[in-house]
Amino acid sequence: MTARIPGNDYGVLEPPAPGTWRPRMAVSVVIPARGGQDRLDLTLAALAAQTYPAHLLEVVVVDDGSVPPLRVPGIAPERTRIVRSPQGRRGIASAMETGTAAADGEVIHRMDADIVPYRDHVEAHMRWHHLADYLVVLGRLRFTAAAGPLPAPAQVSGVVADGDAHGLFAEDPEHGHDWIDELVAAHRGLRDAPSPLLHRVHVGATVSSPAALLKEAGGLDTSLVLGEDTELGYRLTQTGAVFVPDAEAVCWHLGTTTAMRRPAEVRRHNGPFIADRVPYRRNLRSDPGRQWLVPYVEVVVDAADASFEDVRASVDGALASTLSDVSVVLTGPWALLDARPPGEEGRTPLDDPLLDLRLVRGQYAGDGRVRLAERVPATSFPAPFRLTCPPGWVPGAESLAMLVEQADGDDEGLLLVALDENETGVVTARLERTSAVARALRVAAEGESLDDVIADLYGATWLDAETWRFRPASRAYPAWASARNREAVRWRAEAERHGREAERARQRVAALKAELRELRAQAAKGDRAAARWKEKAEQRRLEAVALRRERDRSLLRRAARRLRGLAEGGR
Repeated sequence: MTARIPGNDYGVLEPPAPGTWRPRMAVSVVIPARGGQDRLDLTLAALAAQTYPAHLLEVVVVDDGSVPPLRVPGIAPERTRIVRSPQGRRGIASAMETGTAAADGEVIHRMDADIVPYRDHVEAHMRWHHLADYLVVLGRLRFTAAAGPLPAPAQVSGVVADGDAHGLFAEDPEHGHDWIDELVAAHRGLRDAPSPLLHRVHVGATVSSPAALLKEAGGLDTSLVLGEDTELGYRLTQTGAVFVPDAEAVCWHLGTTTAMRRPAEVRRHNGPFIADRVPYRRNLRSDPGRQWLVPYVEVVVDAADASFEDVRASVDGALASTLSDVSVVLTGPWALLDARPPGEEGRTPLDDPLLDLRLVRGQYAGDGRVRLAERVPATSFPAPFRLTCPPGWVPGAESLAMLVEQADGDDEGLLLVALDENETGVVTARLERTSAVARALRVAAEGESLDDVIADLYGATWLDAETWRFRPASRAYPAWASARNREAVRWRAEAERHGREAERARQRVAALKAELRELRAQAAKGDRAAARWKEKAEQRRLEAVALRRERDRSLLRRAARRLRGLAEGGR
């Protein structure tokens, strides 16, 4: 039975210590490379000294247009080969696609061509893959200082084999993946990390995953030239993968990365491409009303046995959500609309038994946000959420945003909104987390309730329709919908008007502050002048006192002389 891991809490697994177990799975280390033969030689020398059994380890180096072509050096694993990228295709993603297609291993261990792994690096990765078939294992990188010549491959191989790789290089004190270390530490080694965070730590320098899982996720996006690892990490999350950062899977990275040397330029370049493909990056999707390649929420409405009016009410309610990156899938027997059963040729359009379906298709055929499908897959991959809404029930403008916020608050896998009750049971709207459904499908036993498994691994909560603003079509439609564009324009105009008023108010406040500063300056100037006059007045007062005292002394002296004169005259 497949191991059942709740959320990302891989702590339920007990990996063996390196050297204490017997491996049985084959691994292919795939290394995309362009030039840099001297560094590749060190990577292969270190791989030749690994503790993982040689007969289970192959290395596929993908030469991505090197001039001169790359070669297998004298010190390399026994099963090392070089394949070349197809003519006209360049980039890490394309090289990895070529290498993965050529690889034989059950596990694909992606490694950069400037990595020097410690002796048990591959074994540390592989011990996890023997425990579950949906793990993504991340190694730990130490970055070397740039100064000094590289050691010889024979030296690297010997030092790694002796278990002394930690002393091969001087560590760069100014560069490292501190941000990854902080995320890992903040979430108990990612064990309690929320689903939207996991893809951020998917760094391709040394990462491994089962070949089947990588294929299920679609492999690297070959249309990307940067940020391809992050985007793949996102899609791996949606397959239900568990991310395991192994602190014992250590390796050296020779020098720094482009993202370290030119971070602002890399962020600027990657922004549009990541925004289009990774809905979790909410800060990159701040533009209102945009359509994106991958929606945040896929809304499913079944039109098979519903009236045109009920379907329209539900669809329009979803599309008018304040959460703008939404797509809608309408399920139904659409192929029947293009078939002409015998005897139908003479029937008038108004008597068409498929009239409601035909009206629905006519209503939304030209809307790029709406797709018609006979059925939907088990999950909404690659979208992170799916809302299944019964036709005739209308989500409020804030409903989708509120539900997603609720789900992300506790990383819940399933939210069930109780809408009504009829003879068949409770009518519900369901918000499903794609990764939770994918995980449940992977580990559920035969005959086991999928909802129970989701609840066990991620949590499930029942909600009420009123609080979460779902209303039946009779109460919600068409009054608000018929004027939704005019309402949007009106509210936008109101917002702009208030914005202009706020700007005028800010300017007035700034002017008042400037005036206040001037008055304070003048007051301060006046205070200084007053202080000077006060000082002068005090000086004059002291001078007057001194003069009075001197005058008084003069009078006393004259009086004394007169008295002495009188006294002398009397003798």
